[in-house]
Amino acid sequence: MKKHNLAGVLLASTDPGRLDAWYRAAFEPDSHAEVQGYRILTYGDFSLVIDSRSDIGDKNPEPGRVIFNFDVEDARAAVERLNGLGTPWLAELEDRDGSLFATAIDPDGNYVQLIQLSEEARAAMGG
Repeated sequence: MKKHNLAGVLLASTDPGRLDAWYRAAFEPDSHAEVQGYRILTYGDFSLVIDSRSDIGDKNPEPGRVIFNFDVEDARAAVERLNGLGTPWLAELEDRDGSLFATAIDPDGNYVQLIQLSEEARAAMGG
């Protein structure tokens, strides 16, 4: 029996162009395409699909429900890039036993976590 593979997520917005531009500037996807109105940003094997919807509000009322985690090579450089975009922070960059974590807030109010795991943490996770 074939295992299921989580390949992406649809992120709805009332302003998909703004959200698409922010994610491209903030996290530099491996590829970007627009297909039938969908904006598709690919990060490794995962696709972030941004779409327009009229049945949602401008800001996410429960941003802690789903948090996007970006595994970054240099958390400090990623924070500086996001600061340059005027990104607000829910949690500033902090060191947790050698791993670095920070939680940003995207233009629609969604939480986006930056994670730079230590070599020890990666080894403990089997990676």
